[in-house]
Amino acid sequence: MISNMVRREMSLAFSDEQEALRRELRRFLADASPPSAVRQLMETDVGWDRAVWQRMARELGLQGLGVPVEFGGGGFGPVEQVVVLEETGRALLCAPYFATAVLAAGALRASGDEAAQRELLPGIADGTTVATLAVPEEDGAWRTDRLRTRARRAGDGWVLDGRKSYVIDGASADSVLVVAQTDGGPSLFAVAGAAPGLTRRALQTLDMTRKQAELGFDGVPARLVGVEGAAARVVEQTVTLAIVALAAEQVGGAQRCLEMSVDYAKLRVQFGRPIGSFQAIKHKCADMLLAVESAKSAAYYAAWAAADGSAELPLVASLAKALCSETYVQVAAETIQIHGGIGFTWEHDAHLYFRRARSTEAMLGSPTHHREVAATHLVDGAS
Repeated sequence: MISNMVRREMSLAFSDEQEALRRELRRFLADASPPSAVRQLMETDVGWDRAVWQRMARELGLQGLGVPVEFGGGGFGPVEQVVVLEETGRALLCAPYFATAVLAAGALRASGDEAAQRELLPGIADGTTVATLAVPEEDGAWRTDRLRTRARRAGDGWVLDGRKSYVIDGASADSVLVVAQTDGGPSLFAVAGAAPGLTRRALQTLDMTRKQAELGFDGVPARLVGVEGAAARVVEQTVTLAIVALAAEQVGGAQRCLEMSVDYAKLRVQFGRPIGSFQAIKHKCADMLLAVESAKSAAYYAAWAAADGSAELPLVASLAKALCSETYVQVAAETIQIHGGIGFTWEHDAHLYFRRARSTEAMLGSPTHHREVAATHLVDGAS
């Protein structure tokens, strides 16, 4: 299997259209999400700019990129999504893109509920609806086998009771997809952001550029999405694709850290020479480049595996998440070291990338967790 992975990777390349998307998005983000805007937005309660969000939909169609054409989207796949996440990660974009276009839209597609998709996906695609997926509870785990949030029938509908935590952009979402336990098993429900009985509390987190929230449910009316008891499969499919997208975001952030480090090493002079001429700095930058390129290969391969519907996807997605998480943390930390004293200050952007690196390292499973997942797949495949 490994030799087959290597052979396939050698032939992978982005198309001209995908590279054009990358160039256009990078230009857009340079204008709409410069570091000054990131710093302004991360200090706000909402954490993102609705005008920029609507421009993303209107000018680039980003939110609808992976939404099927019949529901108002572009009908593109995981490879295009990876291009977008790599660029938004590079810019530290403050927007609910991951929550809406990756998690919520992914869960709706995985549910197979055409009525729910027809109701919610067009709003996601045109930028009028911000949505998210609420799975973790107090332990932060993205699993469905020990849910304490419950759903019970009430007349012709359902109501939810319980609590969700670490919900990405949960305080500002117009619609929340909630995984709750029913008598039939873990099930997926849609809840309006303004539903009675729903309380939302913003959490203080390490990464100020991506807001998270705790949601409370006290008899909150909800609509069943898909089939009762089928949420375990929905969450598994959604999280697997989200892991690939998150790995791409980590690659984008690590690439930007590398660029900042190299630029600074060329400009900073000590003892009459640019610090980039010193062997220690050269070796640091070379190690960072090798790590970033390796992470890119892992993330890109996982994206093509997802696009092909490959049986390798659960394995390579976990491998990509483990490698890209550790690479981002390593490169972000080295960026601070190369910048010296200025790298430790609040005024420099290096700490923002380090915070995002540490936050995404734990999000959707730690590197240790994903190595265990990968090992299980390898053992099962060998038996």
